[in-house]
Amino acid sequence: MSFNLRQGLFSFQNLNAITLIIILAASGMVSFQHIAFVFFCFFYIFFLANFSFPTLSTNPEPPIFTTTQQRILTIYVSFAALIGLILPVAYIVHGALKDDDDDKGGAKAASPHVFLLASQVLMEGVTFYGGFSLPIRVFVPVVYNAVRMYAILDWLMSELVMKGRNRVTVGISLAMVNLVFWGFNLFGFLLPVYLPKAFKNYYADKDKDL
Repeated sequence: MSFNLRQGLFSFQNLNAITLIIILAASGMVSFQHIAFVFFCFFYIFFLANFSFPTLSTNPEPPIFTTTQQRILTIYVSFAALIGLILPVAYIVHGALKDDDDDKGGAKAASPHVFLLASQVLMEGVTFYGGFSLPIRVFVPVVYNAVRMYAILDWLMSELVMKGRNRVTVGISLAMVNLVFWGFNLFGFLLPVYLPKAFKNYYADKDKDL
C-alpha cells in the first residue's frame, strides 16, 4: 500500500510527514534505534536500486491494479491515514499537553509508530518520484510495516500497564485498531498481493529487455 497515490513529492502530505519526523525526533519521544533504522533504510534503498533491482526502463510502468481497484485502494489508504496518523497524532498532542506523567507516557508510547509511518510516507514519495523500480517501491511499505508492528505492540503493552488513566480506553483502542489493521495490511495485502504483482511486472519487463 502506498500513501503517495497521485501525490507529488512536495505535496502537502509529504511536507506534513517531514514536519512530523522532525518534531518527534527532536522531542526525545523516539528512540535512537528508530531514527537509525530510518537512516539505514534510506541508504539501503539506494544500494538495492543500484545492485539488485535497477530501473529497467524510463518508460512509465503499467499499473499494477485496475481502475476500480485503484479507487478501492484510495479509500483504503485514506482509512489507513486516519487511524495510523491523524488520530494517533491527536492522541500524542493531547497527552503531551497534559501534566499527568501517565498521559505523557501514553504519548511517548505512540510516537515511534507515528514517526515510522511518517518516514514511510516520505520514503514512498522519494522512491516513486525518484524513478525507482517496482521492487524498491514495494520494499519501503513492507519493511516499514514489519518494523512498525513491533512499535505498535510496544505501544499497546505500555497502554495496558497504565491503569486508571482517563485516556486508557482511547490509547488501548487506538493501539489495538492499528495492530489489527497493519497486521492485515502486511500479511493480507502487501505480502500475498502487492509483492507478487510487483515482482511479476518487474521481471516481465526484464524478460522483454533480454
